[in-house]
Amino acid sequence: MTLLSVSGLDVHHGQLRAVSGFDISVEEGQTIGVIGANGAGKSTLLRTIAGILIPSAGTISIDGVDVTRMSAHQRVRHGVGLVPEGRRLFPSLTVEENLLSGAYLRKEGPWSLDAVFDLFPWMPERRAQSSAHLSGGEQQSVAIGRALMTNPRMLLIDELSLGLAPVVVRRMYEALPRIVANGCSILLVEQDVSQALAVADHVHCLLEGRTVLSGRPTDLGRADIETAYFGIDAPAEAG
Repeated sequence: MTLLSVSGLDVHHGQLRAVSGFDISVEEGQTIGVIGANGAGKSTLLRTIAGILIPSAGTISIDGVDVTRMSAHQRVRHGVGLVPEGRRLFPSLTVEENLLSGAYLRKEGPWSLDAVFDLFPWMPERRAQSSAHLSGGEQQSVAIGRALMTNPRMLLIDELSLGLAPVVVRRMYEALPRIVANGCSILLVEQDVSQALAVADHVHCLLEGRTVLSGRPTDLGRADIETAYFGIDAPAEAG
């Protein structure tokens, strides 16, 4: 069953077209990766699906409902949760308070404080600690937990690995299958190609706001991905 459908999406920043003619379909239980270099339009795409930006053309549907002109908080009620780039926690709030800030539009579902604490076992003992004193990986965990507290059906994650050590990144990615197993689909924006390929059922590569390569990771060659990612022409064969 199709949960998220995006068709013909154009997004502008002033005169600059940041996303052009983008199409994607996410089924229930899928993890979809969107990869591309910095400036490819990945974050703009996710922010538009979340309702923070308004597209200049195209449609966005959640579970068959057109949400293209809905506000961000209305989309939360339709099951969209966002883990923003840079975490965007409230530094003056504790870990628990940051998590609870995601529950104000809460829907019924499997995610609660206890469920988030089970996903990230370090949290219970530090629930009263200020989020400003957390490491980057810990802050990312809280940002994920905050989004899960809305009980989303479609979780949007913007640059999961950004600024994190490799061992922390692996820990973050290990949590994703458990999130999917609890009834959530994931649309993941990522610069780390290897991590995205390892977890995604399907991958889209963006270049200057356009999809230049898509497919299942097992069907995409490394050379094709590198060519699409960097926007370089394949070397001509020697004659």
